[in-house]
Amino acid sequence: MAQKDLTQGTVSRALAAVSAPMSLGILGVLSVGLADAYFLGQLGEAPLAAVGFIYPVTTAVTSLSIGLSAGANAAISQSLGRGDSEAETNRLSVHAIVLGMVVAVLVAILFYLGAASLFSLMGAGGAVLDEAQSYVPFWALSFPFLVGMALLNAVFRAHGDGATSAVIMLVAVVLNIALDPILIYGLGPVPEMSTAGAALATALARVLTLVGAFTYALRIGVIRPPQEFADGIVSSIREVVRVGLPAAFSNAINPAGMAMVTAAAATLGDTVVAGLGAAQRVQSVALVPLLALSAGIGPVIGQNWGADERDRARLAVWRSWQFCIGYGLAVALLLTVLAPSIAGLIASDDGAAQKTAQYLRVVSWSFLGYGVLVTANAAMNARSKALWSMGLSLMRIFAVYVPLAWLGVWLFGYAGILGAAVIANLAAVAGAYYVGRKTGLVGQ
Repeated sequence: MAQKDLTQGTVSRALAAVSAPMSLGILGVLSVGLADAYFLGQLGEAPLAAVGFIYPVTTAVTSLSIGLSAGANAAISQSLGRGDSEAETNRLSVHAIVLGMVVAVLVAILFYLGAASLFSLMGAGGAVLDEAQSYVPFWALSFPFLVGMALLNAVFRAHGDGATSAVIMLVAVVLNIALDPILIYGLGPVPEMSTAGAALATALARVLTLVGAFTYALRIGVIRPPQEFADGIVSSIREVVRVGLPAAFSNAINPAGMAMVTAAAATLGDTVVAGLGAAQRVQSVALVPLLALSAGIGPVIGQNWGADERDRARLAVWRSWQFCIGYGLAVALLLTVLAPSIAGLIASDDGAAQKTAQYLRVVSWSFLGYGVLVTANAAMNARSKALWSMGLSLMRIFAVYVPLAWLGVWLFGYAGILGAAVIANLAAVAGAYYVGRKTGLVGQ
């Protein structure tokens, strides 16, 4: 496969080459969450509130795929930047995918066994808990396929090919959303499955997409069965895990914090949980360009750092932060104006819609800080400084967001949660600048 050289041309063009197509892919993936919330919301408050409990937990588990893909991207893009042989880079790619899927099977089993207790600890009960539990079996079954897809996409992106990665994600999305109403409501001979139907739709989409993506990857030669599979496997695993493990933990921190904040919201009732959950779905879609930029900056930093183009890597960080600030302010203005209309479309009732609109009007003004955080973390992961990104995420969630959210609920109710989110996101800007200086990604 031909590699796209991200060490040449303008930095902005290099970032756009990977990030722009990823915007479509990530938008599609996150649209599944919105589609689930919409379809389940038509069945009443219990299924929609269940999504509010499910989302932060499954997002935390999914962080394993994000972390391992970050480790694979760092290792492969640096290998390409150094000019390693094609056989070495291919072997590293195959090892990363196999490692990820084996680990994913173990994690899926643990999630299946412990999910019910976890939902209960978060405050789910009665019909809401039943709906949340019905989602788990199919989702756990599909998790190894999600990890395999994430790692294969990381291989494409490391080669500078964000377009193919985005297409793979979009295929999974189209299949998922097409299956959602059939399996959730029960159309034709298919029985109504409610929340379990949403999980089964996701599982079928992941399996079918991964089979097709692997077939395509083998056909064009982006991966090939290595002649000696075991050669260098310990070194490959060490290289991927060195970034992947702390990156996975770092990515799990945010949804883990969301789960703790959801538990705080649960003390105010199911309506608040439903409204908060719906707002977080909208927030996820609004953040798509920033998440795409964080996916795109990794290969740019990795290839340039591997090629010893340090100043070019630092410029990429600055360009990404400038975009985060400009886009963040623009989307905040848009959401402030459209919040009531958006909330009315996705929330299950007027009470939940009011909470959703309130969140969007307030917290959106801090989205720029979250963008700076995720791009800084991706840049540090790409240059094998994942422990620094993990530390930054830890401080944001456990030193700022969660304590302030619980204190805020006690003092101010729902408004306290919103204030905590704003403070945590804006504090991340200062933290990102500090760790950027320490890791050499921001000039002295």
